[in-house]
Amino acid sequence: MSRTRMPAYRLPVALALGAALALGACATRPDPTDPEAVAEFEANNDPIEPLNRAMYIVNDGLDTLILRPAAEAYRIFLPPEVRTAIRNVLANLRSPIILVNDVLQGETQRAGTTAGRFLLNTTLGIGGIFDVAKDFGLLGHTEDFGQTLAVWGFPEGPYLFVPVLGPSNPRDLSGAAMGLASDPFSWLSGGELIETVTISRGALGAVDTREGLIEPLDALREGSLDPYAALRSAYRQRRANEISNQSLESPAARGTGFGAGTGIEGPRR
Repeated sequence: MSRTRMPAYRLPVALALGAALALGACATRPDPTDPEAVAEFEANNDPIEPLNRAMYIVNDGLDTLILRPAAEAYRIFLPPEVRTAIRNVLANLRSPIILVNDVLQGETQRAGTTAGRFLLNTTLGIGGIFDVAKDFGLLGHTEDFGQTLAVWGFPEGPYLFVPVLGPSNPRDLSGAAMGLASDPFSWLSGGELIETVTISRGALGAVDTREGLIEPLDALREGSLDPYAALRSAYRQRRANEISNQSLESPAARGTGFGAGTGIEGPRR
């Protein structure tokens, strides 16, 4: 009897989602007689902070040993024009998911922009290598299922830090799983070839994202007495801006662009 095997690229999010559900039950509140502690607890929304900090340390080790060196090599060996082309293709491949979430949120104008960008960049932009849609005034934006769940009124749940995926919460992890399940690539059959292409796409996207965050994360670590708390604040602020479709032009709004559910943003070289 054949046994169905979970594709490798889905395993990290599946494990993370399982962890989120398990960790959500571990939340403990401070002594209610201490109003300052209760206020800080509620503002941070981080009831399992000790465990999250441990996961942050694990992630920091992985980042130091693997992710940041890979991002630096990516920057060194690939010229800016090639990195821009890769980024454009990756963004174009995300367009169907963005379009679905535009529609689910009732954002008809943004949905039209997303559809127009996808058609123009896929055809005139040669599969998305060139972002020709912006020359027609169609600027890109990000949407994901985590944002859609927020618009529909689902609570974010407790703050979570998941190694490799970064800062998140149960709502965004659920949205990330929904995004994988609805990705057109997951519907294709082709055995090992399709799985290899999908894994390669995910790995390339992770390296490209980390390359764009070399300076922001370095600055956060060097300029903060508590990088963990600073990253938590930046992530939550960015997600709030993304959910409300506010501009991410200001540095405060941009945050770090790191974490499950976020779009990829950061200075590019």
